[in-house]
Amino acid sequence: MHAVFGNIDNHEVRKEFPLHNRFMCEEVDVWITHIGGYPDKYNIEVREEIRKNPPKLFICGHSHILKVMPDKKLGLLHMNPGAIGKHGFHQVRTMLRFEIDGEKIRNLEVIELGKK
Repeated sequence: MHAVFGNIDNHEVRKEFPLHNRFMCEEVDVWITHIGGYPDKYNIEVREEIRKNPPKLFICGHSHILKVMPDKKLGLLHMNPGAIGKHGFHQVRTMLRFEIDGEKIRNLEVIELGKK
C-alpha cells in the first residue's frame, strides 16, 4: 500500500505517511500527493518538480472532484480519484481502480460507493 496524508488527517496519520510519495510500480514512475492541482494548474508546491522531473502517473486529491486526464505537455497521466470518505462537499463517494503492467496503465475503472 502507498498513501499520503491529507489536510484533515491527525498527527498519528502524518507520522505514518508522507506528504509526497514517489515510487516505481513495475516500470511506471508514480507520484502521489494530496494537493497537487492538475495539468496547466499544478499547485505551487509541486509545479517546479513536476515540470523538471515529471512522473508517468500523478495522483492527487483535495478537490474531491473525480478527474482523469493526460498532461500532453509533460507526458504524464493525471488522476484524482474524487473522495471516498464521508467528510467534504462531494455527494457521491468515488475511487479509481486500474492496473499497472510493465510500463502500461490500463483497465481504469471508476467505482462509485453511493451517497455519503
